[in-house]
Amino acid sequence: MAVPNEPLFLMNQVYRKVFPIVHRELFYWKQKALQIENEELKKQAIDSITYKAFHCEGGGIMSLLALKGKRDAIEFIVAYQTISDYLDNLCDRSTSLDPEDFAALHQAMEDALTVGKVPRDYYRMRSDRESHYLSGLVLRCQEVLSRIPNYPLIKDELLYLSRIYCELQIHKHVAEEEREERLQQWFEDHQSKFPEMEWFEFSACTGSTLGIFCLVSYALRPDFKPEYAAVIREGYFPYIQGLHILLDYFIDQEEDKEEGDLNFCFYYKNPENLFKRLQHFIREADRHTRKLPHSRFHMLINRGLLGVYLSDDKVNSQKKVRDLARKMIRSSGAVSFFFYMNGRAYRNVMRFLSGNPYIKSQV
Repeated sequence: MAVPNEPLFLMNQVYRKVFPIVHRELFYWKQKALQIENEELKKQAIDSITYKAFHCEGGGIMSLLALKGKRDAIEFIVAYQTISDYLDNLCDRSTSLDPEDFAALHQAMEDALTVGKVPRDYYRMRSDRESHYLSGLVLRCQEVLSRIPNYPLIKDELLYLSRIYCELQIHKHVAEEEREERLQQWFEDHQSKFPEMEWFEFSACTGSTLGIFCLVSYALRPDFKPEYAAVIREGYFPYIQGLHILLDYFIDQEEDKEEGDLNFCFYYKNPENLFKRLQHFIREADRHTRKLPHSRFHMLINRGLLGVYLSDDKVNSQKKVRDLARKMIRSSGAVSFFFYMNGRAYRNVMRFLSGNPYIKSQV
C-alpha cells in the first residue's frame, strides 16, 4: 500500500478504507456517551459526535500515512479528536467562564499523550461530572501510543502542540471582555518566532490537531526516522494548521456572530485583507510541505482543506463568505476545484442517507 499522491487515488482510499473505520469508532464512543449519568454532559458528548463527526473524518485521512498501522492511527485520531470536540462543547456552551475550569478539563488532552499517566478528575472545578467517558477516551489514546515503538521519538513534539492548543482553549473561552487581552499577551510570549503574524493568526495556528495526527501516523511506520519528528511539527505548525483553522472560522462567521463566539476572521480590516492573508497562508502551507516526506500527499491535504471547507453548506447562506469562497476556489487551481466538487457531492449523498428511513436504519 502506497501513500496517495493523486486526488482520485486519495479519495478512493478515504471512502473505502478510512471513513468506514472512522464511523465504527464514532459509533463505539457514541454508545459510551449514551451511558453518561449526567444529562448535561451526556448531551454535550452526543452533540459533539453528532455535529462534529467531519472533524474525525478529516483527521482520519492522515492515517493513510501509517500504511499497515492505519487502523491504530484511526483509533487514536477518533479518540483524541473526540476529546477535543467534547471539551470544546463544554467550554463553548457552558455557563462557566472560569479559566481554571477550562485548564482542568484540558489536562485530559495532555494526559492522553502521556503513556502511563493516571487520568485525573478533569471535572473538579465544576458541578457536572461523570466517571468513565472522558477518562476512557484518555486511556484509549494512551493504549494506542503504548503500542508504538517510535512513541518516545515524537512525545516532546506531541506535547508541544497539545500545550499550545490547550492554552488557546483556555484564553478564548473566558469572559468576552477578557479574551482579546489574554490572547494578545499570550502572543507576545511567542511573537519573536512568528514576526509576520497578527495575534489572531497565531491563535488560529495553535487551534488544529492535524500536526498531532500526522506525527502519530508517521510514528506507526517501520521506516520512521528520528529527525522526522521536528520536520513534521515544523511542517504543520504554524501554516498548515493555520490554514485549517482560518478556513474553519471563515465559514462559521454568521453562526459565531449569532452565538457571540470568538472568530478570528472578524479581526481582518475588510474582505480584501482577509482574502490576501488566506492566500498568504495557502502559499506558506504549500511551501512548508516541501521539506516533509511524501510532500505531494501533504499538498493534497492543503488543497483538500480548501475544497472541503469552501463547499460547506454554511458558505451559501452568507453572501460575503460565498463571494470570497468562489474567488478562492477560482484562484487555487484544478486540484482544489476537484476537492470542492467532491465535498459538495459527498454532502448531497450524506443528506440523502440521513433523510431516507430505510437506509438510515441500515447504517
